[in-house]
Amino acid sequence: MVKLAAKCILAGDPTVGKTALAQLFRSDGAHFQKNYTLTTGVDLVVKTVPVPDTGDSVELFIFDSAGKELFSEMLDKLWESPNVLCLVYDVTNEQSFTNCSKWLEKARSQIPGTTLPGVLVGNKTDLAGRRVVDVAQAQAWALGQGLECFETSVLHRVLVVVHVALSCGSSMVVHRLSSRSTAKEMENYEAPFHYLAKQFHHLYREKLEVFQALV
Repeated sequence: MVKLAAKCILAGDPTVGKTALAQLFRSDGAHFQKNYTLTTGVDLVVKTVPVPDTGDSVELFIFDSAGKELFSEMLDKLWESPNVLCLVYDVTNEQSFTNCSKWLEKARSQIPGTTLPGVLVGNKTDLAGRRVVDVAQAQAWALGQGLECFETSVLHRVLVVVHVALSCGSSMVVHRLSSRSTAKEMENYEAPFHYLAKQFHHLYREKLEVFQALV
């Protein structure tokens, strides 16, 4: 049994729902931030995620980062040596989606030449009538950047998972999971973080195998 520690950068524009997503994940769905509070710098959320079928786990240290340019210089130090990345945008705000390119570039610049597993999460899908960024648009961009794509409503605890078949190029499969259905489905709002933990564990296993082959 192995317990790994991974630094997860949670990035995106202000008011896209980063803090609400992190707090919901930390509290197993018991806490939802109803009032917007500006994150000044970085808030830290820590949670252990089991890796299925291994007995191992990954302790995620989630750095919930301020989206304001005011804190940009502070982030350079706080974002040093990240292991995984969670990019969040608001599906009703096209600029927040466009700015994901900037956030991704900033995160990857912290570890040039190194793989940084990541996810793209579109939030506020409950505001369907105000949506301006559709699933296909987000999926196409995520695919081009090597990211896994998710959509969620933190408010309603509804998750849409976009499974991207990177290797075979098969068609996109979308599953809509409602918080009002079953207890198991309610847990699916955690999917982006569980995916990141699994990817980090996979990289660890790859490096371990390389090391063992050299011994």
